[in-house]
Amino acid sequence: MRCMVIVKASKESEAGEMPSEALLTAMGQYNEELVKAGIMLAGEGLHPSSRGARVRFSGKDRSVNRGPFGPAEQLVAGFWLWQVDSMDQAIEWVKRCPNPSPGDCEIEIRPLFDAEDFGAEFTPELREQEERLRAEMEARQSKP
Repeated sequence: MRCMVIVKASKESEAGEMPSEALLTAMGQYNEELVKAGIMLAGEGLHPSSRGARVRFSGKDRSVNRGPFGPAEQLVAGFWLWQVDSMDQAIEWVKRCPNPSPGDCEIEIRPLFDAEDFGAEFTPELREQEERLRAEMEARQSKP
């Protein structure tokens, strides 16, 4: 199963404080373990919400709200995309993660939908389109 592992923001990350060299080193080692185990598909840290925006949908209308947003513990500071055998395996890997925050921190694990999850509404034509788009994205990512 594929899952997104979501690192929740903290007051420090929302203030734009960068991680220490020790934490960057520990995270680098952890990411190496994930890659060697064939689990990590992607992973990135995010800038504070003060550099972001939200687009609100109301019928056909759109409105934009620029950050910052809050409270910090309800925001995302970073993420990984993983390929694991089960939720239990993902939990075990998260438990090995260095604490990404100087204080208390929470990391959320959410499974990604697979084509089979959508049922009959995901027609053969839509499946073909999805496969074509995924192949195109992979081809673009492999170019320098």
